[in-house]
Amino acid sequence: SLERVQLFFPDPWHKKRHHKRRIVQAEFVQLIRRKLKIGGVFHMATDWENYSEHMLEIMNAAEGYKNQSTTGTVVERPEHRPLTKFEARGHRLGHGVWDIMFERIA
Repeated sequence: SLERVQLFFPDPWHKKRHHKRRIVQAEFVQLIRRKLKIGGVFHMATDWENYSEHMLEIMNAAEGYKNQSTTGTVVERPEHRPLTKFEARGHRLGHGVWDIMFERIA
């Protein structure tokens, strides 16, 4: 069992007809849950706001997870997540980054 699974900046497949190709789907998050130990965390980060909303929708509907955000949405960028060149460039251009962390509870 794993303590943490990290999925940083997956392809957002931004065209609506391609959304089915996004890696964060109900079946995938249940596969991750089976690999995480109780108390383990699935940490996702994206620079595409629409994808962050999709991730939250999928994760909130998934059994056995609890959002680690006190607001029920996203968390502040944790210190342990490395800042990539791509992300730093995005910040300079005024782009946002959304971190989402869910704990396995069952």
